[in-house]
Amino acid sequence: METETRANTSGRASGGDLVRRHRLSTRIWHWINAITLVLMLMSGLMIFNAHPRLYWGEFGANPDHAWLEIGSQGREGYLRVADIRMKTTGFLGLWEDDRGRPNSRAFPHWATIPSYYSLALSRRWHLTFAWLFAIGVSAYGFWSLLNGHFRRDLLPGLSELKPAHLWRDIKRHVTLDFPKGAAAISYNTLQKLSYLGVFLMLAVLVLTGLTMSPAMDAVWPWLLDLFGGRQSARSIHFIAAVSMVLFLVVHLLMVLLAGPINEIRSMITGWFKLPEEDIQ
Repeated sequence: METETRANTSGRASGGDLVRRHRLSTRIWHWINAITLVLMLMSGLMIFNAHPRLYWGEFGANPDHAWLEIGSQGREGYLRVADIRMKTTGFLGLWEDDRGRPNSRAFPHWATIPSYYSLALSRRWHLTFAWLFAIGVSAYGFWSLLNGHFRRDLLPGLSELKPAHLWRDIKRHVTLDFPKGAAAISYNTLQKLSYLGVFLMLAVLVLTGLTMSPAMDAVWPWLLDLFGGRQSARSIHFIAAVSMVLFLVVHLLMVLLAGPINEIRSMITGWFKLPEEDIQ
């Protein structure tokens, strides 16, 4: 993040000024990562359709007890997590295709790549973009450490981690009390913690993805020990992916509430217009 200002000759940013908020490397990584994550998520859902059950440990097959299962029974689709079973007919487990025909795959055709069942093709999509994803995460992480982005913009100070400060930030988010003027230049504590959590989830996605590869297990057998087996790695991979989806939903909602034109412009051009301060 940079604080170069375009509209205020005093050099001090204030409400209404355009400021340089995002570096070029951040903007490029953001958009490549956004596209890559969507493609990997959709192809991953088709891979999951091949065996819509999750296990813990080294092994897992149809006769084994799964901690998560998406399936159908009769005319009812369901999602089962541990001993809790929920009806999901029309969305998960049992749904109608674009011709109105019932289909008993876990995830519907509009959420997967390809839209028709093909484990081989979905794996090609997933693995192709997985390398782009892994290289991008590694390169951006290294560059952010090198240019001080992590230290300067993402690591919260000790005072920011105090319960009173965190509670104040939570209340501001809940009441949509977004920062104004120069205060909007920097990330608040919840944003910092969220983005650090995203980097952690990205690392987990990469490492658990590698753990599910027999070839990588042969080269780095410590991955299996790290995650407790290939089936555990698959479960953790799924949980991390769901966490990323939840983050994206909240992220997009906050962009809409904070002003989508200004927020999107800043991630395309790097320039962000500081919100006008309230006149007392």
